Amino acid sequence: MNQLALPLVVPETSETEFLVSDSNARVVQQLERWATWPVMAGLLVGPRKSGRSLLARIFAAKSEGTMIDDADRVSETEIFHAWNRAQAEHRPLIIVADHAPPEWSVRLADLRSRLAATPVLTIAPPDDELVRLLLARLFERRLLTAKPDLIAWLAKRVERSHLALIRVADALESDALERRSPRLSIPAARATLASTSLLTEPGSEQA
Repeated sequence: MNQLALPLVVPETSETEFLVSDSNARVVQQLERWATWPVMAGLLVGPRKSGRSLLARIFAAKSEGTMIDDADRVSETEIFHAWNRAQAEHRPLIIVADHAPPEWSVRLADLRSRLAATPVLTIAPPDDELVRLLLARLFERRLLTAKPDLIAWLAKRVERSHLALIRVADALESDALERRSPRLSIPAARATLASTSLLTEPGSEQA
């Protein structure tokens, strides 16, 4: 699987494609089958910068449902009423948070019981395929020229996390601006990242 573009134009966002690989395909499938959920709500959890908010917006628009983003920072009473409303109106609610309970500490007992009945959909760390796709997208957005060999080289040497990939792209963009050239190369990337914690393999700066 290379890439799945969910065919939906999402208002007020420049991002309308959620990149899919084996590492997150299950989440997409769970969202597509929301009618089989035991309740009209789902709890979407995953690391920041993982595309979770984008995926939730796509889902809410496609299913004519609603979403609550950063739920662990939202009033518990508000979430409680939204959950009840979703059941009454039979319109799905997608709740986005960093973690599911008990890591997300919920004080309101009634909300805690409802979240316990809510299916948890987890965005996993990116696999090798998704790392390459994300790096290519990040470079394209920054108007940087990166050949496949550079992307493959980086994919073997960087942390498998969405945030780490953004930091790598930011570092290489800064270097490109200093060099006044959008072209990226393995030697330039090695020199830029060697002094950082962004290369994870021992001795990778020599590879």
